[in-house]
Amino acid sequence: MDPIREKIQSKSRETRQELTGKILTYTCIGIIVAVVLSIFAFVASKGIATFTENNASLKQFLTGTDWMPTSNGKDGRPLVGALPMIVGSFGVTILAALIATPFAIGTALYMTEIATKKGRNVLQIVIELLVGIPSVVYGFIGLNVVVPFVRNHFGGSGYGILSGAFVLFVMVLPTVTSLTVDSLRAVPKHYKAASLALGATEWQTIYKVILRSALPGILTAVIFGMARAFGEALAVQMVIGNASLMPTSLLSPASTLTSVLTMGIGNTVMGTVGNNALWSLALVLLLMSLVFNILVKWIGKRGKM
Repeated sequence: MDPIREKIQSKSRETRQELTGKILTYTCIGIIVAVVLSIFAFVASKGIATFTENNASLKQFLTGTDWMPTSNGKDGRPLVGALPMIVGSFGVTILAALIATPFAIGTALYMTEIATKKGRNVLQIVIELLVGIPSVVYGFIGLNVVVPFVRNHFGGSGYGILSGAFVLFVMVLPTVTSLTVDSLRAVPKHYKAASLALGATEWQTIYKVILRSALPGILTAVIFGMARAFGEALAVQMVIGNASLMPTSLLSPASTLTSVLTMGIGNTVMGTVGNNALWSLALVLLLMSLVFNILVKWIGKRGKM
C-alpha cells in the first residue's frame, strides 16, 4: 500500500487519545453506577429480611410505636414499630430547616447584594469554618450549651427534638447558605438593572425580582439542607435523648432513625431479628435520600419552565 495512503487511513495520536479518554470515562461511570446499584441492592436485601424471614408486618413497622425487636406481639410477630424514629427524624429535620432558612437567605442576600468585598470574604471564611467542624464537636457543644439552655428556658430535661433541631440548624446553615448564594448570583444582572430603572427601591428589587427569580434554587438549597439533616447521626444522638418512644412534644426525649442505627448496630448479631430490623431502618433512610434527590430534580425542572 502507498505509504501516504496508509498514513492517512491510520488513526492519529489524537484519535487514540480521545478513544482512551472515552474508555476511561465510561469505565469510571460504569463503576460508579455499579457501586450505587450494589449499595441499594445490598441494603434492600438486608432490609426486607425483616418481613420475608422474620415475618414482621410492614404496616406495623410503619405505624407501630413499640420498638422491641427481640420480643413478639400477641400475633407472634416481632415488635418493630419504627414510627417514633420516623417522626423524630422528620421532626428535627423540618424544624431545623424552618429555623435555618431565614438565616441562610438573609446571610446570602447580605453577601450578594449588600456586603463589601471584605465583608463577603469574612462571611465566606465563617461558612467554610462551620462546614469543617466535625459532627462530634457539634454534639459536644449541643450537650454542654444547647441542652442546658433548653432545660433552663423551655423546661423538661433539655433532651429532645428541640435541642436536636438547634444543633442541626447550625450544621445545615452553611449548606443552605452556600447554595442560596449560588442561586442569587445566577439571577441575570439585567433583571436588577431593569427593576431599578423602573423606579423600584433596592429592597423592592430584592424582594420582588431577585428572590422570586432565585426561588427554585433556594428551594433546592433547603431540600439539600434537609437531606443533610435527615442523615446526621452522631450530633443528634448526643442531644435528642435516644428514647424509642413516640414524642409527645418538642421537649420530650425522642430518637431518630440514625441514632437508633448507630446505637444498636454494634449490639446485634448478623441475621437476627434485631439486626434485620436495623437494616430495615437503614433502607428507610436510603429511600428518603432518594426522595430528597427526586424533589431536587423536580424543583430544578419546574424552575426551568
